[in-house]
Amino acid sequence: MIDCSASDAVADRYAGWLAAGIHVITPNKHALAGPWARREAITAAQRAGGTRLRHEATVGAGLPVIQTLRDLLDTGDELIAVEGILSGTLAWLFNRYDGSQPFSALVREARALGYTEPDPREDLSGMDVARKLVILAREAGIALSLEDVRVEGLVPPALQGMDREAFLAALDQLDAPMAQRLQQARAANKVLRYVARLGHDGGASVSLLPLPADHAFAHLRLTDNIVQFTTRRYRDNPLIVQGPGAGPEVTAAGVFSDLLRLAASLGARL
Repeated sequence: MIDCSASDAVADRYAGWLAAGIHVITPNKHALAGPWARREAITAAQRAGGTRLRHEATVGAGLPVIQTLRDLLDTGDELIAVEGILSGTLAWLFNRYDGSQPFSALVREARALGYTEPDPREDLSGMDVARKLVILAREAGIALSLEDVRVEGLVPPALQGMDREAFLAALDQLDAPMAQRLQQARAANKVLRYVARLGHDGGASVSLLPLPADHAFAHLRLTDNIVQFTTRRYRDNPLIVQGPGAGPEVTAAGVFSDLLRLAASLGARL
């Protein structure tokens, strides 16, 4: 079963399918970052059915983020921390935001280019990034839930309850606070990036941070995602996975790579 929806209702069927002997491949973040009880039911169903759930595209589209984490852990490495930029939309916005035009203008441009959801608040809220961080934590054996993640959203409270069209008309209200954040970062010779962080103790956050200009996250291109794994082996020089993390082609590649790996594990000759 390949589930390319973003549906909780479909995710609720996973445990039944897996227990019945049906393998599942999915880019559906809700399935893996949803209620902990459902995640446990899925794990138990895999054991009962001898089946596999593959979900590489839930975090970095076609990037080998989950496979890299699994390879590290399965070969005995110990996770110390994960840090990354996990939203192609927010990466694009802050790669472009240099003060030469208002932040609201960039949001409108990103929406016109199809980089944001129809309602940009879904991107600006930080919840999509938080779900990806939960998925990585659970893959590492940390029982993290979405409510455990400290999330800094970028939408002022006054704009959160509006309907979509009213919000789009009021986007200019983002400009003054964002310009202040940019000015503060520049005064310290830093850049703004929206960063996800996970510690080995389960502490998790997603927030807008000022980073040094020579930081690994400071020079991304377009919608690039980047994930930095600090482990016992890669303590002094963390392992980095970087590349386009959004878009239909790279997401399809992530799903297809899961299909090929599953087929190979079942004995298919590729």
